[in-house]
Amino acid sequence: MFYAAAEVFLDYLSVERGLSPHTIDAYRRDISQYISWLKVDFLKADSSLIGEYVGKLREKEYEASSITRKLSAIRMFYKFLYMEGKVDYNPLEEITSPRRGRKLPAYLSEKEVDELLSTSFPDNLYGIRDRAILEVLYGAGLRISELVGLNIGDLNLRGGWVKVLGKGSKERIVPLGREACRWVRNYLKEKGDGKGEENTEKIPLFLNRYGNRLSRQSCWKIIKKYARRAGISKNISPHTLRHSFATHLLSGDADLRAVQELLGHANIDTTQIYTHISQERLRKVYKKYHPRA
Repeated sequence: MFYAAAEVFLDYLSVERGLSPHTIDAYRRDISQYISWLKVDFLKADSSLIGEYVGKLREKEYEASSITRKLSAIRMFYKFLYMEGKVDYNPLEEITSPRRGRKLPAYLSEKEVDELLSTSFPDNLYGIRDRAILEVLYGAGLRISELVGLNIGDLNLRGGWVKVLGKGSKERIVPLGREACRWVRNYLKEKGDGKGEENTEKIPLFLNRYGNRLSRQSCWKIIKKYARRAGISKNISPHTLRHSFATHLLSGDADLRAVQELLGHANIDTTQIYTHISQERLRKVYKKYHPRA
């Protein structure tokens, strides 16, 4: 039986919070499951009983994300009951939601990157442009938004660096390798590099067939096309090349702080996820050489 107080709560979510019917149905299922499990009146439940409920969910092998969602619904329910004077305190205040495991980013092996960059590109302006795009994405570890936002004035090909406008409008200087510089230089030569224009800082670097700035969607299609041509079966995206950039640097013993700066991460915790490859390499070394591995 679904208690009247819970129905009043769902009405509150609909009328006063303006939640969608789909979201309210999810609240209904989660709260109904919780109340059905309880052996006592839900108004008398305490934090230890709710902790036991969380344990049962884990025994049933619910994902951490599912448990977090269920606890969020129950926490909101008790918050409402407290506001209405039905309970003396919210028992969920003493319950911590389980940490969600971070999904490891997909990346290409060094061999796959070589296959991608050595595949067949058309010997024309757009083939040269596409090769330059892939070289810059992998060579500098840029986000797709950063790449398509580049202007000619952001480049210093002689010095081998590019000025990037990242998240939060934060600028950073990123090195460009020889291959990336070479293909960007070839592209600029093929299309005309903006010389004679008054302000190259405002001229987009990568253009589509209509002379407009290349979009993120078009760039995504370009990468997909050449991945198929290279015979790469992985489902890759522009961000895959950024992940590969970071992973390969760390597998070569690059300093984590340096990789953080190159990627433009505000928090090193975001960069930390890439250390999985370094850990895997150390594990293989350990298994190969340690006598008791």
